[in-house]
Amino acid sequence: MFNKLCERVYDQRRAMSAEVPGSIPGGRMQAPVVKWYDISLPRRHSSVLFTFFVAFIDSLRLMFKCDRVPFYHLRVVKLHGVVSFFIMQLEEAVRDDVAEWRAGGPAWGGLDHLLRNAGPLSTDLNPEAADATQTFLRQHCKILIIGAGGLGCELLKDVALSGFRHINVIDLDTIDVSNLNRQFLFTEADIGKSKAHVAAQYINSRIPGCRVVPHHANIMSFDAQFYQQFNIVIAGLDSVEARRWLNAMLVSLVQFNPDGSVDRSSVIPLIDGGTEGFQGQARIIYPRFTSCFECTLSLFPPQQNYPFCTIANTPRLPEHCIEYAHVILWDKLKPFGDVKLNMDNAEHTKWLYETAKARSEHFGIQGVTLRLTQGVAKNIIPAVASTNAIVAAACANEALKMISAIAANMDNYMMYNGKSGVYTYTYKNEKKPDCPVCGTPQPKTFQVSPKDSLAEFLEQIAIDPDIRSKKPFLRSSTGKTIYASTSPLREATQSNLKKKLGELITSGTELTLADKDLPFIRTLIINYK
Repeated sequence: MFNKLCERVYDQRRAMSAEVPGSIPGGRMQAPVVKWYDISLPRRHSSVLFTFFVAFIDSLRLMFKCDRVPFYHLRVVKLHGVVSFFIMQLEEAVRDDVAEWRAGGPAWGGLDHLLRNAGPLSTDLNPEAADATQTFLRQHCKILIIGAGGLGCELLKDVALSGFRHINVIDLDTIDVSNLNRQFLFTEADIGKSKAHVAAQYINSRIPGCRVVPHHANIMSFDAQFYQQFNIVIAGLDSVEARRWLNAMLVSLVQFNPDGSVDRSSVIPLIDGGTEGFQGQARIIYPRFTSCFECTLSLFPPQQNYPFCTIANTPRLPEHCIEYAHVILWDKLKPFGDVKLNMDNAEHTKWLYETAKARSEHFGIQGVTLRLTQGVAKNIIPAVASTNAIVAAACANEALKMISAIAANMDNYMMYNGKSGVYTYTYKNEKKPDCPVCGTPQPKTFQVSPKDSLAEFLEQIAIDPDIRSKKPFLRSSTGKTIYASTSPLREATQSNLKKKLGELITSGTELTLADKDLPFIRTLIINYK
């Protein structure tokens, strides 16, 4: 269909005797033009936009199953201090080149050129090692991509087209019709299927020589040995909790030499990308060398966490009712048997909405709607395809630079804002000396009133920027369990929620805080005002 469209457009242009700007007379590049993009913008933003359009056209090529190698032609015209871009996709007409590409040849010709030619940005590049680098890249280097959603689809495409051949992808989600507008590896026929499996099959079938291994699972279900096999981990997650867990896992894999220095061979870099609407970020984490995710946790706005004690006993918001039906009643009532809640299943969504609605009416709370139910249960984050493309391109670029040394990696955080233009800024995040993951953790002191209830204190630690515990387990230094959010201790300690702190502990008491969703244990000191 794609080739026929190209031929039809070309025939129409030829019939109209329309000259194709930028064509190469007598050259091998022949005409079919898909579309012209005429974008005017300040010169300082030019490279970012061009990167986006290249990624966008690559996406179109995969979507329409184009079996020829695309060629990009760029013409820059300066008009009144503004740079105007004309980007055109041309198809290669020589079948021999296509055959070579399918055999793993010129597809990475550009990379070969970069590896063999040093430049001002490639200070660590050794051109004599180009062959060894390409052999490692194609035969030995293993990349783990976590997430196959909006950002994950872009990451898979970019990483595979960059020359990485051994890729694993993890995603627990299934494909929903709402994903199809931006997650271009999926089609309507894939609805209900595993994102990881469909994405892997798509890339494997369209990029010869690339082998993507899918895992339809939770990242927490894999042990340390699984993560140790990879050279780089690239995360396209939509959850702060998942990022915290992954960060702690990779830090825990670092080993030390007898003299106390870090064994560099045990360090697995983490490239973390994230998007929200027209904003995005990409960062590099070298465990034990640079700031980790936990070091900068306070920079993230707190996610809407609902303490268990609140949603179970004193709901005040429609979100509390939805979360109660989601977290408690689903596992307790098992309305569809022993299966996990799937918000892509219409029957599951309907049950959750009706159950939350009934609970809200019981407590006189208004505002539970089907849309809100979906938003709370799925933690929906607004997504824009262009932001995903830009952030994924940045992450894939950093991965390629790590392996090849064709240029220095960024140091170490890049933010992007496309709300009112194209704005990027790069700066260095510093390590936090008392980071509970990569530093020397210190007890966290809370100044509270002895008249505060335990439930109020749990709400406080749920929103604390350094802790954010949603499912806490509290034990005093004497060994007494103050509260547990999971069965069977939950039933035994639930009565403590309404008690005053002064009835449970004395001032200066040390509490041990654990949470099944957190990768570490914190010590809290309770001082009364």
